[in-house]
Amino acid sequence: MTPTDPTQRPVVGLLLAGGFSRRFGAQNKLLQPLADGQLMALRAAQALIQALPYSIAVIRGYESSLAGQLMSLGFKVVACEEQHQEMADSLKLGVVTAQTHFPTLSGLVIALADMPYIQAATITRVAQQLTQARLVQPIFQGQPGHPVGFASDLMPELLQVEGDQGARAVLRAHQAEMLRFECQDAGILKDIDTPADLV
Repeated sequence: MTPTDPTQRPVVGLLLAGGFSRRFGAQNKLLQPLADGQLMALRAAQALIQALPYSIAVIRGYESSLAGQLMSLGFKVVACEEQHQEMADSLKLGVVTAQTHFPTLSGLVIALADMPYIQAATITRVAQQLTQARLVQPIFQGQPGHPVGFASDLMPELLQVEGDQGARAVLRAHQAEMLRFECQDAGILKDIDTPADLV
């Protein structure tokens, strides 16, 4: 899906699903079922694309079954090759893909596939607040969480990140410009790193 109205400047969703999940064990945690039987990555994906119809997913190169399911939801899917092992590689691939497919984007909301409990309404609020700030982050009971929204003029900085820190360096550099809002969504803090987190 690509915006057809040349005046449209969409906020684009970016689902990062290209990590190795080393702390989870041998299984791919993103393909693990939650309590209701739905796969973790698909739950996160559905919330993101419900809020942001223009969305991209970055997956590992060999996850063809996940790719098909994400495409059926409406995502543009791009694979991060095996040799690119750091979080920064997935992030930068996602940013470049967003710029290529949605050159008029006004911002990017970066979501993580191992955070399946975030509500679509929260993602929508993050995107809406990008009209007022370059960086937006939700807070639950005083704790900052995900997803984080970035204005399009921060894309060059996202493309400079290195290692496994993801976008943290960009967040640190622009703390003073961050708009944080309180929400009632505990899912913004709940990521799944080990099998025990599934219950």
